[in-house]
Amino acid sequence: MKDFIDAYSWINMRYLFQGLGITVIVSIASIAGSYVIGALLGIIRYVNIRFISPIVGLVIDIIRNLPLLLIIFFTYFGLPNLGFRPSSIWATIIAMIVFESTMIAEIVRSGIQAVDPGQMEGARANGLTYAQAMQHIILPQAMKKMIPALVSQFISLIKDTSLATIIVLPDLMHNAQIVYGQNSTYILPMFLMLAIMYFVVCYALSLVSRSLERRLN
Repeated sequence: MKDFIDAYSWINMRYLFQGLGITVIVSIASIAGSYVIGALLGIIRYVNIRFISPIVGLVIDIIRNLPLLLIIFFTYFGLPNLGFRPSSIWATIIAMIVFESTMIAEIVRSGIQAVDPGQMEGARANGLTYAQAMQHIILPQAMKKMIPALVSQFISLIKDTSLATIIVLPDLMHNAQIVYGQNSTYILPMFLMLAIMYFVVCYALSLVSRSLERRLN
């Protein structure tokens, strides 16, 4: 019990919360960026634009089948060779957006495909252009179908930020490692606190998604 009390001292907890703040910031930026880019890529794949859609599909398939850790390494160690030197935070955000955008693109494409084709035909028959039908008829219905998969992907994104510890991102996982690295008896208390903090953040996101689903329904 004394190990837990000492491990959860104010200094250690403040350090953990600082790491949690970085995790949340990186996650929010990555979620926002990957959602916008992924939605655009998913729509491009769905509408099947000549030449463009096949190229986009090829890029998506390539990136989806690469390890996220490899992309993180490339953004942090590879981009400097191209003249761009991102910090560990920006390297993580860029890597997350690149990787997660491809996952979200497939979710968006599948969500749109799940909408009854008759909806588009009916919208066009009523005088709407293809773009208007997509915006006002198809995408709102597809969004309802996409929410569970999107939330699951975003929760995975939050947990995957811990991989950036390898490039010394000062996130929650990194700071916990620093704490128990100073005293091996803190390992179990730190792992327990990590589990609690990650659970709270991910569960909060799932609650937001449930609220959004109820509103859309």
